[in-house]
Amino acid sequence: MTIEMIDQMLPFDPQTTENRFLPFALTDVLSEYAGVHHQEFLHFWQLPDTMILGMKDTRVSYFTEGISALTTAGFQPIIRNSGGLGVINDAGVLNVSWIFPKTLAATTDAAYQRMVDLMREAFPEKEIAAYEIPNSYCPGTFDLSMDGKKIAGTAQRRIKAGIAVMMYLSVNGDQHYRGEVVRTFYQRSLKEQFGTNGYPAVEPTSMTTLQDVLQRSFSVSEAASRLQEALMRLTKSSLSPVTASEWVEKNDQAALLEARMTSMYQRNQPIKESSQ
Repeated sequence: MTIEMIDQMLPFDPQTTENRFLPFALTDVLSEYAGVHHQEFLHFWQLPDTMILGMKDTRVSYFTEGISALTTAGFQPIIRNSGGLGVINDAGVLNVSWIFPKTLAATTDAAYQRMVDLMREAFPEKEIAAYEIPNSYCPGTFDLSMDGKKIAGTAQRRIKAGIAVMMYLSVNGDQHYRGEVVRTFYQRSLKEQFGTNGYPAVEPTSMTTLQDVLQRSFSVSEAASRLQEALMRLTKSSLSPVTASEWVEKNDQAALLEARMTSMYQRNQPIKESSQ
């Protein structure tokens, strides 16, 4: 079996906010395709200095003040096409989506476990535990940690017969600062309600990076290579690299991608309105 691999890692041209919508729209298209055609995908992507907000984040009491705090810190806010809470992206964070048909994971937990197994295969230097780190940003049952500190967060999106298990992996960079930015967003947008109603009281020291926890230089490209090799070992499959534009054209998915991009534009109207 061949798994198609799409690489949207930096550098790329993120000059407009709309370009930052593409990985989310493409994930939906790939997920739907995976279910119909029983095809697996490995999708790597990055965004420069971006705060990716979940739909729950748009319901904070002082949304405009929170957005202002993000832009002051130099982060472009966008709202993703799934629920949950916000995460930071920059050049030291790698996003990984493993996309496959539902037939390969009977339950939600089984789908998450595939990503846990992939991470353990790729990074065997230390034990990787899967449990919620409640004071991290975007906490969840399948947070991945080394030595008690979160290095990665996971989410799952199901579209028709396809599943996307998505992960952000903090490879290198200043994780403490990332945590401070998210903490400030919630402090400004929730005020006296900070840390309540399902919003995390973010503590930056609850998180770390691969580089810091393994105490060696670690590049994003090396992390991606490790994950590719691990996936081939686990699945006994080969990887076939393809660009996003090539894949969309080859499989006649341009119209669906455009529809998904339109949905992202509409979803992000609250941010546009908050700046007016």
